Parts: sequence; C-alpha cells; structure tokens
Amino acid sequence: MLGRDVFVLGVGMSRFGSPGLRLGDRIFEAGVEALEDGGIEFSAVGSVYLGSVLDPPMFGVRVIKDLGLTGVPVQRVENASATGAAAFHEAVHAVASGRVEIALALGYDDPGMTNFNEWQTGVFPLTEAVVTPAAFFAFWAVRRMHDRGTTVETLAAIAAKNWNHAALNPKAERQADSPVTVEQVLRSRMVAYPHTARMAAPMGAGAAAAIIASEDAVARVGNGRRPVRVAAAQAHSERYVEGHLFAGALVGPPEMTRRASRAAYEEAGIGPEELDTVQVHDAYAIEELLYYEELGLCGEGEGDRLVHDGDTALGGRIPVSTDGGFIGRGHPAGPTGLAQIWELTHQVRGTAGPRQVENARVGLAHIVGAGSVCFAHILMDDH
Repeated sequence: MLGRDVFVLGVGMSRFGSPGLRLGDRIFEAGVEALEDGGIEFSAVGSVYLGSVLDPPMFGVRVIKDLGLTGVPVQRVENASATGAAAFHEAVHAVASGRVEIALALGYDDPGMTNFNEWQTGVFPLTEAVVTPAAFFAFWAVRRMHDRGTTVETLAAIAAKNWNHAALNPKAERQADSPVTVEQVLRSRMVAYPHTARMAAPMGAGAAAAIIASEDAVARVGNGRRPVRVAAAQAHSERYVEGHLFAGALVGPPEMTRRASRAAYEEAGIGPEELDTVQVHDAYAIEELLYYEELGLCGEGEGDRLVHDGDTALGGRIPVSTDGGFIGRGHPAGPTGLAQIWELTHQVRGTAGPRQVENARVGLAHIVGAGSVCFAHILMDDH
C-alpha cells in the first residue's frame, strides 16, 4: 500500500522508432516534455529513476546532466521489458514514502546503439535448451488454439486493432497510411507460426518520462491539469506452478499477471469491471488475448469473444492498447512501461485526442519482464 496519495504531475515521450535521432536527444525531448507538462523546472525534482536495458555504463547519468546539474540522486533500474514500469514504481514509492516531494522516472533504449544480436545471444544463449521469444510465444498460441479453438484470424484481429490505434498516436513507431486489415496482417512475413511480422512488436529506439508528485506539491504547482492519482502500484515475481517450465520459462506463468492485477484492484478499491481502459503487454498478439482473461476483463476462455465483438477496440466496452500497444506503438524495452503511463495519463485527463475513451476515469497498465516479473499500476481521476 502507498503511504500517502501520489499523482502523475507530468508526462513526456519521444516518438518511438523514427530513425536518425540520437538517443540523448530522445531522452532530452521526453524529459523536457514531462517537465513542461508538469509545469516545473528540473530543480524541483528530488530524485531520478532511470530505466534502460541496453545503455552502456554511466550513459544515463551523463545524459541526465542535460536537464540540469542540481545534485539530485540518480538511480538506474532494469527489469527487461518491464524496466520503464520498474522506474515508475520506484518513483511512486519514493514520493509515497515521504522521502521526496517530486520524482522523475525516465526510460529509454536504442537497440541500434549496440550489437543487439550479440547482446541477445549473451543473455539467452541460443542452445537447444533455450527457447527464443518468438518461438516461446508461438508455443503459447498453438496451445491456445488447441485448447480453446482460437483461430489465426482472432490473433490477426488483435494486431490489426493495435496497428489502427497506433495510426491515431503521433508518438507511435508504426504509422499506417490506411486502415490495416486482418488479411494484411495474415499476409505479412511469418515469424513463428501462427505469428506473422505484423503480429509482433518492433524494437525501435525511444524514450518516455513521468513526473510523480505528492498532493502538496501538486497543489503548489497548480499547473491546471486534471490530477491523475496513482491508485495502485504492484510489483510481483513468479511462483512455481504445475507445468512451470512450459508456462513461464521466459516471462513467468500467466498466474503472475492474475496475482498482480488482483492485488492492484484490492489496493485501488475497485474491480476489473470498473476499468475504463487498459494497457497490456502485447509483444505478440497471443499475449494480449491471454491477458484479457488473467486481468479479469472477461471470464476464462472468453477472450476470443471480446475480440470478435470489438469490445477491446476504441468505441468498445473496454478499449485495450489505445496507443497501439507494443505491436503498434513499439517496444524499445526501457521506455515501454512509461509509454503506457503516458497514454493512461492522457486518457484519464481527457487529452488523448482521436484516441480518447469517452468518460475515461480509471486505467490499468500491465507489463511483464523476462526473469520473471509483473507490474500493475492503476491511474485514477477522483473528480
């Protein structure tokens, strides 16, 4: 439980992908945008939490100097795909504990800065005993197809939805000129059956930031923004379950998501039926489908129906991945969790433009990281 109420004061983000930009420039853009959005100077920040999977030693500390030489403590965290969420989580608890009044969480990564293939081989040695992510999630998908009768068209519909949401997001990596269809998704290059390239997340560079503040600090700043309260901040790791190796060798068993989300609902004092919009971990289309059920957005085995009925698209009952998700917005690892916070903050404020969910007041950000960890954060407008 949080010690005192804390709020998202400001958010910022550079466009994901968009080759040709230096990573340092992306970080500066996201950080400055968050400061301006929050209506503060960097000198007001009491602590900084950087999230990156790929940065070289001391890179983040050097880059943060562009925002100001203020003596502020700077810590770097890493939790695979959940790194940005981990940085946000630390910033939230730093403010909730009373240690600081304002904290900055800033995530960034650029796979092009290093030989990503060598890095990946070093972390996940490509031996017969190790399954790469594409193959691992293909196993999940084929098993779902066997157990529940899920079709490749259902997975393609999830991906097409996220591509089309991304087209409404100027910060997204994938910007289709016209609506993406299920047929186009299915015709794209096969990655690992049943996932095609358009069903998988791209890994371009990017940066995203969020400023967390106490209630007193928000009142002092008075930036005119609708206050967005962090109603729940949960971090969990995996537990052993039957069939553990198959269920969670890479990102933990689905049970981990169920446990983290239930703890978040309890902390926020709500049920999943009270959510207005959700951001989920959708590096591959099968993940979004399975997480519908683990998050309690529907009953077990009912995720396919949500897709077919259009419930998770903009205009539907519970819009999911309104910014395009990993598949459409992109997944640079370090900033991804903070990109989810960026989107939820705009949704709860009512400033998401053409992506706006009508009367959105409560949003959930869910993300998992290899290793395995799961973060669940709930943002809420109390007014």
